[in-house]
Amino acid sequence: MTRKQLPEAMAILRREVPTWDVPVVRLNAQDNHDPYRVLISTILSLRTQDQTTIGASERLFKLADTPQAMLQLDVQTIENAIYPVGFYRTKAPQILEMSRRILEAFDGRVPDDIDTLLSLRGVGRKTANLVLAEGYGIPAICVDTHVHRISNRWGYVKTKDPYETEMALRKKLPKMFWIEYNPSLVALGQYVCKPSSPICSQCPMADFCKRVGVLRSR
Repeated sequence: MTRKQLPEAMAILRREVPTWDVPVVRLNAQDNHDPYRVLISTILSLRTQDQTTIGASERLFKLADTPQAMLQLDVQTIENAIYPVGFYRTKAPQILEMSRRILEAFDGRVPDDIDTLLSLRGVGRKTANLVLAEGYGIPAICVDTHVHRISNRWGYVKTKDPYETEMALRKKLPKMFWIEYNPSLVALGQYVCKPSSPICSQCPMADFCKRVGVLRSR
């Protein structure tokens, strides 16, 4: 993947992704781009399959989808709603603490800058960037395992971990693509560009991909 090829590649993904039945598309639609819902859904998604996250988010948001409403719930109720997401017993009190801080320190509004978001317990760069991009429409690059893997597989970057990938993309990726880059590559990773044995024969990105590190494909 070269700089010149990127706009065409992103245009193809923009056309193809909505036609794919993948969890990330349903998860993004569920959040409705509300910053608080994006934040909580992303916390639930950590170490959890997207399909499980979707169900847990639906159950929790039926009970509470604002910081004020969430604080009316107790830990046990939240645990029951979000089970079986990974580390649900840790995430339940985190959600309550986070909601309390948002209400008390930020008048109930989720912060819209990365440094303040990172000050919330349990929020890392992936979560903070996703809140900015999906919740506020602020250009931000959210790097998860799909984005890290595919960006390197394409040969667009050459990095060792998600943090390096984010920093490299900040320098190289045109800002107009920052927001859509994550959901597009996550969908691609869920649909065809699997971690092992990607389905290269069906991939719309085949002409752009250098297949770095691909030892076996379908």
